[in-house]
Amino acid sequence: MKIKQIDFLIQKGNFSHSDEFENILNEVKTAVKAVVWPLGSNRFTLYPKKNASGVVPIKKEFMSVLVQQDWMLEHRMSIASRIRPGPIDAVKKLSNGQFFAVEWETGNISSSHRAINKMAVGLLDGVLAGGILILPSREMYQYLTDRIGNYAEIEPYFPVWRNLSINKGVLAVIEVEHDAISLDIPPIKKGTDGRALR
Repeated sequence: MKIKQIDFLIQKGNFSHSDEFENILNEVKTAVKAVVWPLGSNRFTLYPKKNASGVVPIKKEFMSVLVQQDWMLEHRMSIASRIRPGPIDAVKKLSNGQFFAVEWETGNISSSHRAINKMAVGLLDGVLAGGILILPSREMYQYLTDRIGNYAEIEPYFPVWRNLSINKGVLAVIEVEHDAISLDIPPIKKGTDGRALR
């Protein structure tokens, strides 16, 4: 899988320019690029039919690479705010005791908003030093589960997060895309998430 672009909504303070952050970012990039389909191939190829492929198996492959780099999955933040956000897909503990978070979108655009807001709350409370949301491009989106959150849909809201009163930390969105399309490979199997096929 390829990274189309990385958009930094917040990039402030010493951590955002540190070697530790560079290492985190490199681990995330490496995990994205390690995602392949079909399994065992050397690139990520999608079956070119609208809404044909599921998204949960893609996320699982990405997460399995992070786990090898000491990331923890499904971590729930302990925050001072009254809200109790759901668990974060993956976090890595930093040298100062804070965490860095990664969310890989498998839900709709509302889920994408919740994911960024969850990480923004973590930044405001000082639990997180940073967070990244990974979303498919508009081109990739058409071949995945119907109405999956995607970069093009959330981009118009970026000014909201860019203008948060956060003096230090990182908040970024990575747009990912398939390497190729082919009718000769099978669609990615869809799983179930509640009543929805994913």
